[in-house]
Amino acid sequence: MRLIPRLLLSLLVLLPMAASAAPAAAPLVEGRDYERIAQAGPFQPLAGKIEVVEVFGYTCPHCARFEPQLEAWAAKLPADVRFTPVPAAFGGAWDAWALAYYAAEEVGVAKRSHAAVFKALHEQGTLPMQNVSADELATFYKAYGVAPERYTQALRGDAVQKKVDAARAFAQRTRIPGTPALIINGQYLVRGSSFDDQLRIASALIAQVRANRGR
Repeated sequence: MRLIPRLLLSLLVLLPMAASAAPAAAPLVEGRDYERIAQAGPFQPLAGKIEVVEVFGYTCPHCARFEPQLEAWAAKLPADVRFTPVPAAFGGAWDAWALAYYAAEEVGVAKRSHAAVFKALHEQGTLPMQNVSADELATFYKAYGVAPERYTQALRGDAVQKKVDAARAFAQRTRIPGTPALIINGQYLVRGSSFDDQLRIASALIAQVRANRGR
């Protein structure tokens, strides 16, 4: 009868020792884990918020594979962090899909339809990678309750074009090497050897920005 209490006591003694023996997270290394952005500055400053931008392309297969994992990670970000997808406007089909994204944002369905666009392009083949038409896009977004005329009007409007221009300028200023690219508070471009690694580094950089603010 005395053996069990003794075992429990031994475990309680060993637990703090095991915790102290656990290796600490390796510090981030500039040039390996991230790059400092020379012309630093967030995409859309918001007081009190740390900005996480993903520059993505709907036709990018790496972005499509990253999307489910990124979405799950972004959903758990603290309240002081704002996640902002920014479509890459590199010309050609990239611009067409950047316009498509911002038109969906203009009519209020970008968040609900975002993952579905990747699936339509990369899994279902129901949308074309190249030369997507306004009618094809309007038909797709009709499934989200948007009247085709309303979507087409947004797609061709000045407000959407200005957003694409701003997205292009941001990608050029931050000198992203490709997509997907994660940028923390307009200061750091995340590197990393895998999607898991990129998210680990992004989380550490968010904590670093938060700690620097508290100094």
